[in-house]
Amino acid sequence: MKDVTLNQKELARLSVLNSVLEYQVPIADAAELLGVTQRHARRMLAAYRERGTAALAHGNRGRRPHNATAPGEAAAVVRLATERYEGANHTHLTELLSEREGIDLSRPTVRRILTRAGIGSPRSRRSPQHRFRRQRMPQAGMLIQLDGSHHAWLEDRSPQFALLLAVDDATSAVVNAVFCTSETTAGYFTLLESLIEGWGIPLARYSDRHAVFKHNARKPETAAEATQFTRSLQELGIRQIFARSPAGQGPGGTGGGDLPGPAGNRTTPG
Repeated sequence: MKDVTLNQKELARLSVLNSVLEYQVPIADAAELLGVTQRHARRMLAAYRERGTAALAHGNRGRRPHNATAPGEAAAVVRLATERYEGANHTHLTELLSEREGIDLSRPTVRRILTRAGIGSPRSRRSPQHRFRRQRMPQAGMLIQLDGSHHAWLEDRSPQFALLLAVDDATSAVVNAVFCTSETTAGYFTLLESLIEGWGIPLARYSDRHAVFKHNARKPETAAEATQFTRSLQELGIRQIFARSPAGQGPGGTGGGDLPGPAGNRTTPG
């Protein structure tokens, strides 16, 4: 088997697949950590068994995709979406571009171009859906939950400030905590730095959709899909998983400003 040099993201995938082969992690949990379906996770595992680490390296690394959208065409899509076809959702816009402008792109491509430009797709109200609590990860260090809690921690002796927490999903242990004036990118960078120094790089991060972690694509002034913090996580190979609702985080979750209590119970300060 030919060995290759892997980047940080590929090394994280290697760690997950090795855990599956050692019967430490179920394939369903591995798929969530990898951000793929269970079927694709099994394909990755089979390729890894057959070809070794070479199966984890992308074959087109360093090459420009042959189907990449030309910069001029992407700029035209953004201009038309904000001027002539303002208010059209991504699906309708894709059809208009093909029928009237001669720009033949797939809907995912149009969506990707507009999202990077900070243009969201108008949404209609959806019927409420039932939510199910997510199961814990089977091993410590795989998934870290991040959240901040604003509270008068010093009562009337000081203004309110935020406690930023990193909680291990498998054990509910608080692996790091930082006090800051508010939830900021700098504060979460401090939390992440000391977390990695003390516990190593986690495989995935779970959080709400705070502006530090995710841009609001509906705001036209947003110029990028990834925030500075999430770009750093991508370079470290840390998979990002977002809670579907503030209360949707799993056992020991920190959604909605609540802090994890003993054995994963949630308690509200004060």
